[in-house]
Amino acid sequence: MTEPAPAKVNLTLHVTGRRADGYHLLDSLVVFADIGDRVTVRPGGACLRVVGPMAAGIPDGPENLVLRAAALMGTEAEITLDKHLPAAAGIGGGSSDAAACLRALARLTGARLPDDVLSLGADVPVCLLARAARMRGIGEEITPLARLPLLHAVLVNPGVAVSTPAIFKRLVRRDNLAMPERLPGWHTTENLLLWLATQRNDLEEPAIAEAPVIADVLEKIAATEGCALARMSGSGATCFGLYPDPHSAQQAAHKLRRDHPDWWVMPTRLS
Repeated sequence: MTEPAPAKVNLTLHVTGRRADGYHLLDSLVVFADIGDRVTVRPGGACLRVVGPMAAGIPDGPENLVLRAAALMGTEAEITLDKHLPAAAGIGGGSSDAAACLRALARLTGARLPDDVLSLGADVPVCLLARAARMRGIGEEITPLARLPLLHAVLVNPGVAVSTPAIFKRLVRRDNLAMPERLPGWHTTENLLLWLATQRNDLEEPAIAEAPVIADVLEKIAATEGCALARMSGSGATCFGLYPDPHSAQQAAHKLRRDHPDWWVMPTRLS
């Protein structure tokens, strides 16, 4: 059984509080790209093989979330992770891989999905859904969105891995405003883009303090023709630009790749 593990993009990410146990409360509009990793599971002994253009440096031992997901399912299997997304990049690579493994093992064995997927990480529940949703709490409150206009985007990562705990440690304020309790009904891409411009990613400023190159990435994306919004996803360092049509996104990706051949640049659709 093979399952896609699409890149997760936080169009918004508001940090709205902090619990007594130290976990941060979030309010985020999450969408998924049409690019990502792939996870294949086969009956057999418990083992993980990592292949693909982004396989270098990815652990294949028990610390990998894919094997932790298999252990949570209580299933042994031969697992192949075809890695195309950069690691520690704010686009849910490891979490989406774990969620894809859970879905694949459930299909392979007929077993039900475990209840405690949050134990694998805050992004795993929304990645298990793998469709547009509002994510709140510490990641456990997932509300699927019935309708969201298609977005054309470019994802850009400068090749710098950032530490999520380090980013949260740099947060100056942890009780920021949430998104509106009732989200608008976005009937057009233009309406969605205008609304997104009024929202934010509260981790962007601390991430720039941790990795200043993120500011350069955002500036270069914003300067591309047709860019309606440039923002960081998750805790970084991947940033995204949103465009009115696929041609504009492709042209922007071409320019960014030409000017910065050492950056990971991918045009995509978000839905």
